[in-house]
Amino acid sequence: MEHLTGMVVGVAFWAFLAAIIVGPMYLKSKERERMHETLRIAYEKGQPVPPEMIAALHSNQTLRVESTPERDLRRAIVLIAVGLGLCALGYGMWYGLSSVSDIAAYVTGGSIAGAGAIPGLIGVAYLILYLTRRNPPRA
Repeated sequence: MEHLTGMVVGVAFWAFLAAIIVGPMYLKSKERERMHETLRIAYEKGQPVPPEMIAALHSNQTLRVESTPERDLRRAIVLIAVGLGLCALGYGMWYGLSSVSDIAAYVTGGSIAGAGAIPGLIGVAYLILYLTRRNPPRA
């Protein structure tokens, strides 16, 4: 059973890493397809096409959306929730594996909980950014 657990953790790690790398590329490809389809339909109907969209298609960039305090708050909430979820998973692994081996339980649970601190602290940074930007000083 211990070998199966180690194998599942290893496969889950590499699958997660692949999803982090491949996921954004796939989403960018889908976004470009939608933009191209929108341009095609607009051209067929004789609508004027914004030059920004054509420039975005020719370059390797996407249309930038302005960062707002509300967007920062949404990112903060999601990242803090992911961090807390990973911490809870680490505690669950520590508690669940403590009957098998204390060392394995501490290492596995602590590693997962420590990995949860990364998105959690990034979420805290976004929360601080939201708090500093929500009421800009009026001139």
